[in-house]
Order: sequence, then structure tokens, then C-alpha cells
Amino acid sequence: MNETQTQRYQIRIEDRESHLTRIIQLSPRGLRLLAGGAAAVLVLVTAGAVLSVYTLMHSYEGAAEKRDLRDVNRIQQEQILRVSKKASALADELDSLRRSEDSLRAIVGAPPAADAEVAPTSAAPTGGAPHALTTEEVDEALEMLETRIEERRSSLDLLARTMSRSFPGAAAYISAGAPQTMPAGWPTEGYISSPYGLRFQGTEFHQGVDIAADVGTPIVATADGVVRAAGWTASGYGNMVDIDHGGGIMTRYGHASAVAVAAGQEVRRGQIIAYVGSTGYSTGPHLHYEVRVGGQPVNPASYMSQ
Repeated sequence: MNETQTQRYQIRIEDRESHLTRIIQLSPRGLRLLAGGAAAVLVLVTAGAVLSVYTLMHSYEGAAEKRDLRDVNRIQQEQILRVSKKASALADELDSLRRSEDSLRAIVGAPPAADAEVAPTSAAPTGGAPHALTTEEVDEALEMLETRIEERRSSLDLLARTMSRSFPGAAAYISAGAPQTMPAGWPTEGYISSPYGLRFQGTEFHQGVDIAADVGTPIVATADGVVRAAGWTASGYGNMVDIDHGGGIMTRYGHASAVAVAAGQEVRRGQIIAYVGSTGYSTGPHLHYEVRVGGQPVNPASYMSQ
């Protein structure tokens, strides 16, 4: 037996508490097997750690993708909601024009106006199970409504001119054709929760009236005019609409949950411009309504009673 065959390696293990010493003797082959086993365990532990990190990163990426998809879907739904509200406002204006035209036709003894024939669109399904509208479908319905309104307005203007020629004294009845630039009536349904003037024991001057109503209640323009501001404002009014009626007269509609018009847009009396909310400095759902003359707030009550 040679020296290589008799060579041994010792591993000394000392237990300090019991003062015992254990000696493990290994041959070169046993030492190689022990080292190989330790290396294999290290490889397995490393592989497990890498797999855990990969799985964790993959789950994070999946969660991020889901959040992105939810954000995209939320934005799309908000866009569809805004367009749908505008379509609803246009439908209300169409009904108003139809009623005005029927009133004029009744004065001259003409039959009621016939509805224009409009081909069905994908945004207005005629049967089957209802489905969520896409942006394209709502846009199609919006375009259809705009076309019908223009047709109705042209028919109304033609009837108004005919009345003016046939009945010289009938100009006062042509309300739809003449501008209605003086604020009149209530801008929304509800009750006055805070009037114009001093409040909070004289510590604050309220420049308008607060009309309490449910969130989402339509707000209408109280006179014809041009929208000067529409959307969020940091002044405390939240979502707000300002309408210039000419002659130094302006109306303001504050704390809306959403607006249905844009700056620069022409609006008519009775047209939906926003929806009641509680945005800005507000303690509950209501509309803050102001009438300003020459830039100064005046009591809206006299205009609302007309």
C-alpha cells in the first residue's frame, strides 16, 4: 500500500459547551465527493434563487400590465361618457327646436313638422342584446344628431321668415329665431340652499345662489351666449362654466360634476351645459349660480323668477 492510498484528511469539530471534539477522517475520494455534493447544493440554491427572482419580476410585470390596461380602459370610458353627455345635450336641443317649430306652425295653422328620416346606425341598435357603446359608435350618433339639428334649425328659420312676411305683428312669437340673451328661469331643478348676499353671520358675501340638487342633475344655460370658460378652475368653483350673453351680462355655473360644452361654443337658452356635482370648495352636491352685469355680481333671484 503506497502513501497516496494511506493518505487521510481530518475535519475537526469542537463543541465548546460540552468540551467535546469530534474528528472525521476522509480519504481523498471522500473529500472529492463531499466537495461535489456541496457544489451541487450551491448550484441548486442559486438556481432556486434565480427562479424566484424571475417569477417575482414576471408577476410585477404582469401586475403593471394589468394596471396599464385598467388605466386605458378607464380613460376610454371617460371619453365615451363625455361624448355620450354631449349627444344627450344635442338630443335635448333637438327636442327644444322641435317644440318651438310646432308652436310657430300652430300660430299660422300649419301642420306639425315631420321628423327627418335617419338611417339606423350601429350606435342605435334596433334589436338584440344591448352592448356597451364604443367611442366610434357614440361619435356616429353624435354626428347624426348634429345633422338633424341643422335640418331642424334650417326648417325653423324658413318658417320664421315666412311668418314675418305673412304676419307683421308675429315677430314677438318667433322666440326660437330671435336671440334670448337675457337670463331667465332656473338653471337646474332643486331648491335654494344658500341665497345671494351676506351669510355666516355676516362674515362672507355670497355672490350667487346655491341650488341643492342630486349629483348628475342637468344644468342648462339661462340665456343664449358664448361659452368663455368650461372645465376645472382652481378658484374654488371646481368644474365651472362661464357664459357671455353680450351687453356686459355673464352667468356662471359652479361645482359641476362634469361639463358638456367647450370654451368658444355658442349655446342656446335651455341647452344642457353641465351636470350638478360637488367639486371645488363644496360641502355637498349643488349648483352655484351667478349673474354678473358689467363684471359685478347681482342678485340672480329677479332673473330666476322670470
